Amino acid sequence: MDVSNNHRRQKSVKFVDIHCHCLAGIDDGPSDITESVALCKALAEDNVAFVVATPHQLGRFEGLNEAQSVRDAVRKLNRILKSRRIPIMVVPGGEVRVDERICQLLEDDKILTLADSGRYILLELPHQVFIDIEPMLRDLASIGVRPIISHVERVSALVKEPNILLKWFEHSTNLQITASSLLGGFGIRAERAAWNFLTSGWARLVASDSHDLNSRKPAMRAVYNLITTKLGKDLANQVCIENPLRVIKAMDILPVSVFEKQEVNP
Repeated sequence: MDVSNNHRRQKSVKFVDIHCHCLAGIDDGPSDITESVALCKALAEDNVAFVVATPHQLGRFEGLNEAQSVRDAVRKLNRILKSRRIPIMVVPGGEVRVDERICQLLEDDKILTLADSGRYILLELPHQVFIDIEPMLRDLASIGVRPIISHVERVSALVKEPNILLKWFEHSTNLQITASSLLGGFGIRAERAAWNFLTSGWARLVASDSHDLNSRKPAMRAVYNLITTKLGKDLANQVCIENPLRVIKAMDILPVSVFEKQEVNP
């Protein structure tokens, strides 16, 4: 094998990260602009070309991180990244805690869709308490917004009873799993659930959900290589590059086809 050529091919792969807490001092991501720039530099070194800044909105961040302030923070960060020649583009978004007011808050420009495109919204569910969000999904569909459930492999109720998702899929719901979960960073249960969602074809998007350079650091290149090894390069490209790019371009997310659909035991 030509190791140098293989290394160059890996370096040429550019990822799109639709879930990342990279803005400074507004949620549980970087505490200041120095940490924010360092995280973005690490993302760029991990071959991420585009990243959606997804600060938490609603829930315990009720009244904070409203749409315009996030847009302003993204503009400021991009100026700094450009001045320091860090090759990554940040676009605005949010990780929105499920709330019956979401449609109205979108209309009032209080919360954000991914890439501020009006097409996809990243929804965060409680980890331990089950909430049937089908009525809200129906409302979102009525205004042309498609939901993406964040880190589904860490939502206990959906891991225990994944068939709950079948009726949610009827409302154009998509699932995002976290790179670190596939790598075992959130424990064996989340790891197994993440691989099962991926091999079932139910999860069509992988994102970093990075917060910092310690416990929640970027891992897109590592997970891309692991998915390639286990399930093939085509699928790795689809969930790490093509479908995330379609999200920020407000295009339809493509179905994922996996030949081996049995349970994966990491």
